[in-house]
Amino acid sequence: MFRNYKLKNFDLFLVLAVFVLTMVGIFVIGSANENYQNRQILGMVTGLVVMVVVSLIDYEFVLQFHYLYYVMTIGLLLSPLFFGDEGRLGARRWIDLGFIRFQPSELAKVLLVLFFARYFMVHEEDLNTKKRLFIIAILAGIPLVLILQEPDLSTTIVTFLIISAMLFAGGLSYKLVGWVLGLSIPSAAIFLFLVSRDGQTILNPYQGRRILAWLHPEDYPSDAYQQLNSIMAVGSGQLFGKGLYNDAADSVKNGNYISEPQTDFIFAVAGEELGFIGAVAIVLLLVIISIGCLRAALKARDLSGQLICVGMASLVGFQGFVNIGVVTGLLPNTGLPLPFVSYGLTSLVTLYLGIGFVLNVGLQGKKKYERERLALGSAIDWGK
Repeated sequence: MFRNYKLKNFDLFLVLAVFVLTMVGIFVIGSANENYQNRQILGMVTGLVVMVVVSLIDYEFVLQFHYLYYVMTIGLLLSPLFFGDEGRLGARRWIDLGFIRFQPSELAKVLLVLFFARYFMVHEEDLNTKKRLFIIAILAGIPLVLILQEPDLSTTIVTFLIISAMLFAGGLSYKLVGWVLGLSIPSAAIFLFLVSRDGQTILNPYQGRRILAWLHPEDYPSDAYQQLNSIMAVGSGQLFGKGLYNDAADSVKNGNYISEPQTDFIFAVAGEELGFIGAVAIVLLLVIISIGCLRAALKARDLSGQLICVGMASLVGFQGFVNIGVVTGLLPNTGLPLPFVSYGLTSLVTLYLGIGFVLNVGLQGKKKYERERLALGSAIDWGK
C-alpha cells in the first residue's frame, strides 16, 4: 500500500501551479461574491490534505479495486435522479447531505479515470477486438447515459472525451481512430444542423434554445444575454483589467449582468478584473497543469499509471477549454466549472484527489522498470 518514495521525484512544480491557480480562483471568487470565498479556502485546504495523502498511497494497490469504483460511480450517478434536489429547468445534479451539497458527477469523472486506467491495462492485448470494444462501449455508455439524464450534456461530453483520450493512449488502433474521426465529424455537423432547428426533439427544449441563441443571438436575446454579457465583461477588461474588488459603475459584474458569476462564468469576472494578462495567466496555468500530468505519464512505470495521468490531463484540459469556450462565445452556453478556479467544493476536492494520483505515479517513476527491462534484454543477448 505504501512504498519508499524518493522525494526528489515529487513534482513540486505541478503542485505549485495547482496552488497558484486555486489562489487566483479564491481571489476572483471573493471579488465576484465574497460569501463564497471562505468556503473555497476550506475546499483548498481539504483538497491539499487529500492530495498529499493520496500521493503517498501506491496507485497499483488502489487500482486493485477498480470494479468497486465503477459500481460506486453508477450508484453516485443514480442517487441524484432519485434523491437529488431539483434545480433550475428540472435538473437533478446535487445531493444535499445536510452539512454539504455534493455533486456526484464530479467525483464520478475521477473514479472512471481510475477504473478505465486499470481496465485498459488488463485488456491491452485484446483492446482492438470487436468484443472488447463492444464491452468498453457498454461500460462507458452506462455512466454517460446517467449523466445525460440529470440532464448535464456538458459533463457528458467532457467525460466521453476523457474516456476517449484514455482509450487512444491505451493503444487503440490508428485505423479505428481514423474511421471514428471520419464518421464523427460529418455526424457532428448533421447533429448540429438538426438541433439548431425550431421544434427539434433530440435535446431538451432549453438546450436547443441555447444552441440557437449561440448561432443567432439577435433572435434569442433572453437566452443569449448571459453569454453576450460575459463576452462584454472579458472585452471590457482590456489589457490590465479593472482590478479585483473594484466598484466601477461600468462593471458588468457590479451591474449583476452575470448570474452566479462565482461558478460557471468565473472566467468572465477574471477577464474583466484581471484583464487580458490575467486571463492569459489562467489559461497558461491550466496548460501547465495538463502538461505536468502528461510529463508524469511519460515517467510512469506501467500503462495504468500512464492512463491515470492522461485521464487527469484530459479532465483539466477539456473542461477548461469548454468553460472558456462558453464564456468567450466559441461554444454554446452550457454549465461547467473552470478547473481549480470556479467555486465548488466537490469539483475542487475531486480535482485535488486526481492530482494526488498523478503525483503518486510520478513518485514511483519508471527507473526501476527500465533497469529490469535492460537487465532482461542483456540476459537475452547473453543467451544468444
